[in-house]
Amino acid sequence: MKDGDPGLSLTREELSRYARHLVLPEVGRGGQERLKGARVLLVGAGGLGSPAALYLAAAGVGALGIVDPDVVDLSNLQRQILHGTAGLGSPKVASGAARLHDVNPHVRIETGALRLTSENALEIVGGYDVVVDGSDNFPTRYLVNDACVFTGRPNVYGSVYRWEGQLAVFATEGGPCYRCLFREPPPPGLIPNCAEAGVFGALPGVIGAAQAMEAIKLILGVGSPLAGRLQIFDALEYRWREVEVRRDPGCPVCGDRPTQTELIDYEVFCGVEPAAPAIEERVGHVGADDLETVLAGTPGPFLLDVREPMEWHAMSLEHLGAVLVPMREVPGRLDEIPRDRPVVVYCQTGVRSMEVAKLLVGEGYEDVLNLDGGIAGVMG
Repeated sequence: MKDGDPGLSLTREELSRYARHLVLPEVGRGGQERLKGARVLLVGAGGLGSPAALYLAAAGVGALGIVDPDVVDLSNLQRQILHGTAGLGSPKVASGAARLHDVNPHVRIETGALRLTSENALEIVGGYDVVVDGSDNFPTRYLVNDACVFTGRPNVYGSVYRWEGQLAVFATEGGPCYRCLFREPPPPGLIPNCAEAGVFGALPGVIGAAQAMEAIKLILGVGSPLAGRLQIFDALEYRWREVEVRRDPGCPVCGDRPTQTELIDYEVFCGVEPAAPAIEERVGHVGADDLETVLAGTPGPFLLDVREPMEWHAMSLEHLGAVLVPMREVPGRLDEIPRDRPVVVYCQTGVRSMEVAKLLVGEGYEDVLNLDGGIAGVMG
């Protein structure tokens, strides 16, 4: 809707409610009407989503969508200020909707007690103008990023860990996306989750409120959004520092020649959810001592290296005909991996290659073998 649309006219009560906005030259009546016509999706109603939701609702965003599959737990209340003791055991979206309706009954709260997945993300994200990512796990962060890139929606990113917070705006026109900064997730188990590592209760309040502020700026078209900039906050020392983030022309999602053009299985990509046992049982195995025999078979197998280019340049099996397709790019480059020959997958030690091998089996490849022990076993 445009400024001046009768459907966006502010009521007398709204004029009073938003009075402090209306006197700001950067907002005014026209800006407040833009807020009233805006739709913002909040992924997660937890530590970051709580303050973000409260400030977005208070600011008068017309429609606020909230997606979260969890229920309110006692351990949430140290930081998730959208919820209270009375809401224990209830869905977070229901608890949050009740609180937000009290904050501002003029805002439409659209809830989904569900998990954002590769099957529903494009439809859900595409129905909003701005996405605020309040998720707390890597599969959802990569899913949100990719869905925002594919639908052309800005992604207001935030994360918290112990005493540190991060804040940025990704997937704006011409700007970087999350994958330009973090091409692939860290190995499973390397970074403890909040339950294991802890998080300072007030920290999500700082970052979540800042996410709301960035979303509102994007809607109003004022100021300088955090596109191309990553803010890092150290709460112990109370210091902010900024890192420039440039769009990566080689990014597999938003680059000049993207290799991934659709959503993938992000649990497998992040290594946090093993494939079904039936799939794992269909992956064959070959050891370093037997590799030469397998390669001499008929038809000769396709030798697939799923490591990073830096690892490939340091040590490879190119002399045996190996082809490099980094793990993160495999889902988007399946057409380069033949189906009429056995496929032998390898990485440095055999862990990443096993995940790719299961992915290939799940995609219908019938003869897939994992090189147990990886290239380290062959060259060592």
